[in-house]
Amino acid sequence: MDVLIHLFVGLHIVGIAALLGGFLTQMKAMGQGTARFVPGMLHGALTMLVTGVALVGLNQAQDYPLNNIKIGIKLAILIAILGLVYVKRDEETVEKPLFGLVGALTAANIFIAVLWT
Repeated sequence: MDVLIHLFVGLHIVGIAALLGGFLTQMKAMGQGTARFVPGMLHGALTMLVTGVALVGLNQAQDYPLNNIKIGIKLAILIAILGLVYVKRDEETVEKPLFGLVGALTAANIFIAVLWT
């Protein structure tokens, strides 16, 4: 079961990389006011959601201790990211503050995962 958990952790990291990578590739466009949410950002966020739920289930099945408050906060942030990216995915340009908010929420999710013990 630990191998499966490690596999899903790896896939979770791939999801965050897709979301953050999509954001970083649009940074120059954000400065010019032409940034948009690329499909990889939506796919990365969805990957994070699916693998995160799977990780919680697998860890609970193994009776590993879970920090439910941390998981709840990370889920709330991810749902906010998903909502913003999903609603604005077809628009040619996204406003700078909104695009920056997605980047800030993504960074916050990463820092919560790494620093909250």
